[in-house]
Formats: sequence, C-alpha cells, structure tokens
Amino acid sequence: MKGRSGRAGRTVRKRKRKREQSVRSVSLSHQPQYIRLMRFLHRRGFSSTLLQPVLFSDTGRGLQTLQTIMPGELVVSLPESCLLTTSTVLSSYLGEYIKSWKPLLSPLSALCVFLVCERQRGEASDWFPYINVLPSSYACPAYFSDEVVDVLPAGVRRRGLEQREAVREMHSSNQEFFRTLQPVLSRPTEDVLTYEALRWAWCSVNTRSVFMSRPSSCFLSGPDTYALAPFLDLLNHRPDVQRLLLEYGFVAMNNPHSVVYVEPDLLCDILRGEKSLDQKMKFLRENHFLENLTVSSEGPSWRLMVALRLLSLPQTLYHLWRSALLGQVVDEKTEVRSSQTARTLCQQLLKDTHIALDKISQLLGQCGGPVREQLEVVRELRQEERRILESCVTALKDSVTLEKETSSCKANVGADELTPYRSSVHTAAVSYFFLPTKLLKRH
Repeated sequence: MKGRSGRAGRTVRKRKRKREQSVRSVSLSHQPQYIRLMRFLHRRGFSSTLLQPVLFSDTGRGLQTLQTIMPGELVVSLPESCLLTTSTVLSSYLGEYIKSWKPLLSPLSALCVFLVCERQRGEASDWFPYINVLPSSYACPAYFSDEVVDVLPAGVRRRGLEQREAVREMHSSNQEFFRTLQPVLSRPTEDVLTYEALRWAWCSVNTRSVFMSRPSSCFLSGPDTYALAPFLDLLNHRPDVQRLLLEYGFVAMNNPHSVVYVEPDLLCDILRGEKSLDQKMKFLRENHFLENLTVSSEGPSWRLMVALRLLSLPQTLYHLWRSALLGQVVDEKTEVRSSQTARTLCQQLLKDTHIALDKISQLLGQCGGPVREQLEVVRELRQEERRILESCVTALKDSVTLEKETSSCKANVGADELTPYRSSVHTAAVSYFFLPTKLLKRH
C-alpha cells in the first residue's frame, strides 16, 4: 500500500508540473495603456507591489503574483478614491441632470450612462486610463446573435434573452432623459447613447463590478451595490464560482463544481400524461422546489431527486406529498421509479446537447468574426455539459441496476439478514435501500 501511495503522489506531482508548464503568461505591465492605468491609480492613492497584469494562455487577462503570498497576507487594497460608483457619477458633469430628472434613474442606469459618455469623450475623460483597458465587446449572452442564442442550453437561453431585454428596456425607457444630455455631448444623443453603447456599458458593469453596499441616494431609485474597481477587476474567478458564461462571458473547463440546470418545462415533457402532474407541479412551485434543480457528474442534486420522488408518487398517495418534499423515502417502487425518471431526464438532456454540438459545428463552418468567437464559447459550455451528463447517466445506470439487484435479493433473505445501505448516488442522501449482509461483505 505504501508503494502504491508513493507512486500515486509522484503521478499527481507530475501532472501538476505538466499543467503548470502548459500555462504560459506574458506580462502586460510594459504596455502603454497599463502604464497609464497604473499612473492614474497611483495619483489616487493606490500602490501595489504583489501583483502585475498578465495575459495567461488558458484564462486570458489576469493578475499574477510577483512573490510568494503567505496565508492571511493582504494581496491588494484599493482606496475608495479609485472606485467608480454612483457617487462619482453624481459629482460629475452629469450630476445636475440626473438629480433633476423624474422618474429617478436606477444606480445601474446612471453608471451605464456615465461610462458611455466618458467613452465618447476619449482622452479628455478623467477615467480614460480605465476605460481604455476595458474590453471593446463581451462574450455574454446579451451580445450573442440569434443563431448563437438558439444553441444555448434552455436555462441560459432564457436568462440571455432576459439580459437582452434589460438592455433594450434601459435604452427605450430613458430616451427623454438622454435628450436632456445634449449640452454635454459633442455629438447627437441618438448617436452616442445607442443600444450597442449601452449594451457595452451594461456588460462592463455586470461582469466587472464588485459588490459594495452603499446608502440609498435620494436622487436614484433602488439598491445601490455597484462599484467598478480598476486593476482589481483583472482578478480571475475561481472555478467553483457558478454561472460564469451567463454573468462573466467565459467557461472554466473541467470545473469540478459545474452543474447542468434542469428547467421545469423539461420535467413536464418527460412526465407528460401523468395523472395529477399539474397539481404536483403547482405544489412544487408553491414550495419553491422548481428552482435550482441541477445535475452534476455524480448524479442529480438532492433537490431534483426530491422533486422527482414527489412526481413519481401514485395519485392515490396524495397524503405523502409533504413527506416526500421533506426528503423522506416513501416506498421502494417510488424510489426505483424516480431514479429511472432521473436517468430518462439526463438522457434527454444529453441528446439535446449532442444536437446542439452538431448544430454548432455546422455554424462554425459558415461563420467568422465575433459570431465565431461566441460559438466557440458556447461549444465549450456544451462540451462541459456533455461531460457532466455522460458521467451522470453512468452513475444512474449503476444505481438503477443496484436497486433491481436489491429487490431480487430481498425476496431470498429473511428480514434479520437485512442491513441498511446508503445509495451510491450522492443525491439520494436520505434514501436507504436494504441489501443482504453477505452481499455487502462481497463488495
């Protein structure tokens, strides 16, 4: 055992070295726009000796440490004078226009309008050193073309369309306010505050802002929690942060925490024709059990299995709905049926993923430029989805087989020989099956 452990340790170390060697980085510190950014921040009181901006071969732009960081050591601290917040906006040349406008603008709208106006001012803007290093476009669904949106997973597609609508609403509902800003603009407002410009600003705030709770302003409507943090916003995300594509425009491949979201509509399609389906779905919705239903590489989530267990109950067992919702095992037949439904569900998701990947391959042969870049990002998402679903289907197949063997064994043993056994699928966390003691010893 000791020898095998040593070999395993060496293998892990070799793989780690190989990964480290395959990831390359190029410093960006010498580039004029980053020199200008650092001078801008230093004038406002920022100093940093631990980090430098670099371009990583695997994750793009980010920050790299220049020396070993000890546990608990401060990595970066940005003074408030470097932050771009609604206070910045209200104290600027836009302040008088925003303060006098009714109905009140939201904090997000105020920040977006400021970014657009400052961008069109170019080098005359005080914030030009920061705006100059912001991406000119983003890979968020709000930027996706219709053909790219069509090959997104259902849940991401829905949220992506909501992003589009949020930008359109901001653009259309503030037209009158935009026209009041003509005195501070060098070009017609309709040429500056366009849908495309606001989309860029909206994605800049959505992907790069940090959460900073601030007192509500009497000049703005709604919670004020956005703060743009130059330099700090170059920090990359850890892989256990979810919804990376939707919120930040990229995918972390082989993410151990990745999940596939299951839409309620798919549950209805899988179980179409079931008696009392509508009532059960209503019951789940009222108890907030149709939200965050997910599948990981290890199996369906606990919430999803609870929902499937309730949906698998016979109509005559209405009195057990509450027990099922609490995660209690109702009976063996229901457990087997819910596991089989979970497998059917994952197989359907996997089929949809394969169809989408084929469609993406066809589109990649026809498209170029930004659309091609968007498709590449979505392909990464779908490939990650395929990896998760294939692992999940295998896990569920093993689980269903185990349950069938359990049922067969139970018929041939006495009750005193039964030993509780926890399901190997992690989502059945409160589900127990009974296996013969001898069978457990063999395994």
